[in-house]
Amino acid sequence: MDVYTYSEARQHLSKVLDRAKKSGAVRIRRRGGAVFQITPIEQKASPLDVGFVEVSLTRDDIVAAVRESRTGK
Repeated sequence: MDVYTYSEARQHLSKVLDRAKKSGAVRIRRRGGAVFQITPIEQKASPLDVGFVEVSLTRDDIVAAVRESRTGK
């Protein structure tokens, strides 16, 4: 596990975060001896993230479908 000084981490934050993502965690040591650990958080995909679907619907087709769904006809 990589350990950076506070100054190194502050000056190269992007590099430190990339390293944490690659290795799983990095540590940052402050001058007084306190040590902190940065670990990436796994983000689960949103159920609203859907792929693109190409369709050939016109505005009128969409309006008609919405109206039909509202009236039940």
